[in-house]
Amino acid sequence: MSKENEIQAAASEKSIHTDFTHRMTYGEYLQLDQILSAQKRLSGHHDEMLFIIIHQVTELWMKLILHEIQAAIHSIKNDDLSTAQKRLARVSKTQSQIIQAWDVLSTLTPSEYMEFRDSLGQASGFQSYQYRMVEFALGYKTPHVLKIYEKDEALHQQLHEAYEATSLYDVAIDALARSGLKIDKSVLNRDVTKPYSRNDSVQSAWMEVYKNHSTYWELYELAEKLVDIEDWFQQWRFRHMKTVERIIGFKTGTGGSSGVGYLKKVLDQQFFPELWEIRTHL
Repeated sequence: MSKENEIQAAASEKSIHTDFTHRMTYGEYLQLDQILSAQKRLSGHHDEMLFIIIHQVTELWMKLILHEIQAAIHSIKNDDLSTAQKRLARVSKTQSQIIQAWDVLSTLTPSEYMEFRDSLGQASGFQSYQYRMVEFALGYKTPHVLKIYEKDEALHQQLHEAYEATSLYDVAIDALARSGLKIDKSVLNRDVTKPYSRNDSVQSAWMEVYKNHSTYWELYELAEKLVDIEDWFQQWRFRHMKTVERIIGFKTGTGGSSGVGYLKKVLDQQFFPELWEIRTHL
């Protein structure tokens, strides 16, 4: 459509609001003045804008992921599995967006990044508190990372609460038990601040769900949503690792981690081990 046609089309829409003297605008609703002024390049380098925006966008998507997972946990606790499935399906779609973000960041070359990397100091994605909260919500609890956030007392308290909260997998296992499937009491009464370890009774319960999915349809669908989330999470981790390797090779990360070496190790972490194991035995 030509510019002239656009103007004519807009002019024909007599009901379009143009006087916002006493009305809220789109930009005000979204607080775009704050969002779009939050990109502060410390080096002044052209490509630092890309680096900042990619990470800010990822943090916004993680905020939505946390919002949906926490809502799903609440729904599962109340045996509203259909609503939980809807929330978790949205999590997976959101994960696909943050995976694709690595494709944009990978346009940053090693030489370009080195020109502003020192401006980051010790700041690193390793310190992302929302990423830690996502891990906590999925059941991977690591107490040593809490020290990173001691600088901010309110944030530190928020992380502690997330660390001590029941995870998505914990409430899913509780739902198995409420449906009449046998789960060891040691699992149902476990310390939820510890990383989850696989359990034979949980594996047997999921096996029963998959073998009789028409009887346990909602639990079966919930299980598949959990597998989707872990699958996408691991794909995000892999793309993260390969993007870092592409840009800095095996240099130490700005936050002091081993960089690619650390990112390769976390690829072996699992959130829902039994849901992967049963595929071999079905």
